[in-house]
Amino acid sequence: MLYYLGLTLRDVFTPFNVLTYNTVRAGGAAMTGFLIALLIGPTLIHWLRMLKVGQFIRQEHVADLHALHQKKEGTPTMGGSLIIISTLITMLFWGRFSNRLLLIALGVFVVLGALGFLDDYTKLRRKENQGLSARAKFAGQIIVGLLLGAYLIAYPITPGRTHLTANDIRDWDEAFRVAERLGLDTEDGTINGPFAKQEAILATLNQVIEEGDGKLLAAMDAEQLDNEEIQALLGNPRTELSARETHRLNRLVLETSFPTALASGIPNLHTKLEIPGFKEVFIPLGTLYILFVLLVVVGSSNAVNLTDGLDGLAIGASIISLMAYTAIAYIVSRADWSSYLFLVYVPEAAELTVFGAALLGTGLGFLWFNSHPAEVFMGDTGSLALGGALGTMAILTKQELLLIVVGGLFVMEAGSVILQVASFKLRGKRIFRMTPIHHHFELKGWSETKVTIRFWILAIVFALMSLGALKLR
Repeated sequence: MLYYLGLTLRDVFTPFNVLTYNTVRAGGAAMTGFLIALLIGPTLIHWLRMLKVGQFIRQEHVADLHALHQKKEGTPTMGGSLIIISTLITMLFWGRFSNRLLLIALGVFVVLGALGFLDDYTKLRRKENQGLSARAKFAGQIIVGLLLGAYLIAYPITPGRTHLTANDIRDWDEAFRVAERLGLDTEDGTINGPFAKQEAILATLNQVIEEGDGKLLAAMDAEQLDNEEIQALLGNPRTELSARETHRLNRLVLETSFPTALASGIPNLHTKLEIPGFKEVFIPLGTLYILFVLLVVVGSSNAVNLTDGLDGLAIGASIISLMAYTAIAYIVSRADWSSYLFLVYVPEAAELTVFGAALLGTGLGFLWFNSHPAEVFMGDTGSLALGGALGTMAILTKQELLLIVVGGLFVMEAGSVILQVASFKLRGKRIFRMTPIHHHFELKGWSETKVTIRFWILAIVFALMSLGALKLR
């Protein structure tokens, strides 16, 4: 809403243009999300108490752990609804809903939150700690992952577009010289406003893309341009190219001819995985990328779900991981920064910066009530939604494999469960006193607060390692 307000009024009063800046909107979203969560939190918690939406504590497995946690019995759960509601309200203020990546991220966030809500509701109806069957829960997550993967195969998010936007410009001065060479008229007096020069550059370049056809190819000597996609398009008879293919070809010629001015892409990048720490080294997956997206969505949502066992642990770790991916979203959405760091350029990811910031704010607001001793638990409603959002941000920023480092704490928690089960089935022995691993340290005598804070520290270390790895190319 505020983005469109700034877009409408900036020519009337220039300062309104700040409402269109991604950084300003991200900061506003974080603050708004935090305040909304604080404002509606007490009412929501009171409402959950009135409905007797309380947590059930298992006691059949580990008596010592039940003794530690029995005071939590009856604490309202399904508090993840506070995160979801606050985030949606925040995005109504600060979001730009013409951005499809924002709609995708919100869709996965809400759908997995709804799945978690159904699981929590089933537990409450049965008055026990068992909700949906594992098969039903996995089925819901698998459907979401398959739909997301299929969409990204059909409609790539990496540069495959025809026309240029401001995010596609690496160097405006160089782009101005390119536009002059291609016909930009600077002598008629029309370039006289703060945004008029950029608009004139984009208009000229996009006009060339629209009308260039064979003339542009001849001017740029495209036959000699070393670009796999250009050569594939040129391999067809020119008359058989559709209008979109012609426009795409013209844009590719511009990108390849003027790499210092315009961002360029790698062919079929949408089905390739970038290997962190290496410069432009990718793993091609083809259609198997759908299964990889499925693995990320299911894995991340379940990993956060497993981590949600102590007051403030899951939400604190989620906030830290989301901080890292919010920063990554901003970096990869800029042609200049992504080029400097040799990262995959995803121009549409700019709006994920605002989405991630909104989740940071609402997460902090939820932590206000979830800190020890917790007044409310997020339940599967929150953990599945947050895990899905984190995995989706990793996918949509094309930094999928970096999630292993960014969410290192979640990997550690899920890995402890896998190792425990494997060890018990193969050797008949347990490695840990109890899993997920945060319970192991509780049973060793660490206080709940000590476990939570130390695990937060580990999450921060993992996040810093991931950001540091961006420069290791």
